[in-house]
Amino acid sequence: MARDELFQVEKGSQDFQFDTRVAGVFDDMVSRSVPFYRELQQMLADLTVQFLPESGGAFCDIGCSTATTILNVLAHPGCPADAQAWGLDNAPAMLAQARTKLTGTPFADRVTLLEADLNRSFELPSVNVVLMNWTLQFVRPIHRETVLRLIHAGLRPGGALLLAEKVLVEDSLLNRLYIELYYRFKVRQGYSQEEIQRKREALENVLVPYRVDENVELLKRCGFTTVDTCFRWLNWAAFVAIRP
Repeated sequence: MARDELFQVEKGSQDFQFDTRVAGVFDDMVSRSVPFYRELQQMLADLTVQFLPESGGAFCDIGCSTATTILNVLAHPGCPADAQAWGLDNAPAMLAQARTKLTGTPFADRVTLLEADLNRSFELPSVNVVLMNWTLQFVRPIHRETVLRLIHAGLRPGGALLLAEKVLVEDSLLNRLYIELYYRFKVRQGYSQEEIQRKREALENVLVPYRVDENVELLKRCGFTTVDTCFRWLNWAAFVAIRP
């Protein structure tokens, strides 16, 4: 796993992109940038298998990046042996990394990877579970409700959407405090203050987080009757949304 050193050198004001450079270090980047990343991956895999039937089940990871979540679910001891996985991502470089990671695994023939832009129309296969890990926050706000309605329609009755996001809080003081504590977390992971600031600037026009209550309201408006916040750490959260 290549180490993320992309922002050690000044890159100007270019917006963050999931290009070949990012794809090459993404696994290290996300594991050092998302608090409780490994615990979240385990929790999401545990939840996913609970919503898969004993046979004929399927799940889809939207914004699958390098297929880490897909592999975690398929390797879970509770995952049915015939469960099918779909991975959607808008970045060809990320999908290329995913295909490389899947090659030689016993799960390769059970995974279908597709390029899809969530800011445009896309097709979602009929599945029991949809995972979106830190993906909706990169979708333009004007398109988010359309995306969630498509997900709701593609989920089988009783299916679940597992959504992980960065979040804001309404109180500006707490919001600044949480962000500062998050940056301290990143320093402990080996990032310098300069790297943190450069990445923040690159993400400023690309990553647009909502508050927890805004995400919950949006999910319910799109037809999810049960919505719960199953994880929260400062300005990071994860949700379970169930289709009736």
